[in-house]
Amino acid sequence: MKYIFFLFIIILFLYSCKSDKIEYKPIGYFHSEYTMKTGAPRQGVLEPETKGQIILYEKYVAGLDVIDDFEYIWVLYHFNKAKGWDAIVRPPGSHHAFGVFATRSPRRPNPIGLSLIKIDSINRNILYVSGVDIFDNTPLLDIKPFLPSVDYVYSKKNKDAEIFLGHHDEDFINDSLVKVFVTGENK
Repeated sequence: MKYIFFLFIIILFLYSCKSDKIEYKPIGYFHSEYTMKTGAPRQGVLEPETKGQIILYEKYVAGLDVIDDFEYIWVLYHFNKAKGWDAIVRPPGSHHAFGVFATRSPRRPNPIGLSLIKIDSINRNILYVSGVDIFDNTPLLDIKPFLPSVDYVYSKKNKDAEIFLGHHDEDFINDSLVKVFVTGENK
């Protein structure tokens, strides 16, 4: 009986050591004029004149080597303002609800954002960018170059889905819609 108890404790210990946890550390943060109160463009590429800065932490500066040869970059970031997630969401401006994976909602199981942003200039660890749709002080996870030869695929099916989802050139999302969409408050 003593050995069974001891074996049970070992199994319990080993099971508790097992972890599905994935941990990311920010490489920097985003600086922009956008807050939860002001709202942000629905998609930065639809508002190309919007400006911001990517502030990269010093230890990652060498990783920017040759990035200035690219005009556009993909930026991955953490939706740090999102609270929880919903399997079904209704994007601002849409009259329909959709599965979260058919949208770009920040309220996701893993709140990771993706934006295509234009590089205007670089000064050491600061990238001056345009086509911005990211809130101020958003933690950055990664930067990748936009490669037109592999990052673009025309699809009639996707275009029809975008229209149905309500993705269209809209002005800025107003502050109450941002609060509901990002935090889930006032549902």
